[in-house]
Amino acid sequence: MTDRTIAYQGEPGANSHIICSQAYPGWTALPCATFEDAFAAVNEGKANLAMIPIENSIAGRVADIHHLIPTSRLHIIAEHFLPIHFQLMALPGVGTEQLTSVHSHIHALGQCRRIIRRLGLKAVVAGDTAGAAREVAEARDPSRAALAPVMAAEVYGLDILERDVEDEAHNTTRFVVFSPEPAECEPGNDSTVTSFIFRVRNIPAALYKALGGFATNGVNMSKLESYMVEGQFTATQFYAEVDGHPEDDGLRRALEELRYFSKELRIIGTYPAHPFRETTRQAAE
Repeated sequence: MTDRTIAYQGEPGANSHIICSQAYPGWTALPCATFEDAFAAVNEGKANLAMIPIENSIAGRVADIHHLIPTSRLHIIAEHFLPIHFQLMALPGVGTEQLTSVHSHIHALGQCRRIIRRLGLKAVVAGDTAGAAREVAEARDPSRAALAPVMAAEVYGLDILERDVEDEAHNTTRFVVFSPEPAECEPGNDSTVTSFIFRVRNIPAALYKALGGFATNGVNMSKLESYMVEGQFTATQFYAEVDGHPEDDGLRRALEELRYFSKELRIIGTYPAHPFRETTRQAAE
């Protein structure tokens, strides 16, 4: 394995590539075709870590990730937040008046409706933002544009015609970093996050009883998401995030109560809370 390699899903120049470069400068960023490939790169020793987007402030949770986390057997060791900005880019020398279509990931197109409507462009869905930039560069068609990050323009030799064209300024994606080994976090630190998955037992009010321990022990639960597993409507798994360390008294008691009412409970990671969390909390207040 190459020393200090971090895997990500997408093509060079994608937002995942950008956050890898920002959070782990000097590391080798390994592009992977799918999220499964990024997890596999770590499990197979091709990469030390994997940088995976888990949710977006506009689009919500990233599809499929919660299904992959339990089977990856990896640990979350860090989180990072990336403000998302889209640039309208095209071949060198092309002006906006020459454009007839714009290519990008479906979420990017949905988050840049104003400029698409203003320029009267046909929106064309691509696999991802950086891939759209590459396809525009390879097609050599002056009528095509792409919506992609700044790095994609640099990688594929495109000109940026208009900058930061996203409709919402608060567009932010949260990424988590997966590792074969858990992070070393000390208990008693107020800025710690614990992520875990669980399935409650099939008894009346099991979820209500299982989660009661967090309230009675003063533990803040910042995330609780449910999703079906194994294609069964009756088999539901939960992904949760709470403030604190499993060895802290309050969280330890809450997890003990949760374990009693659950047929499965697994800690996915305990890691430092990113300062961005406090920034958004203060803004909300």
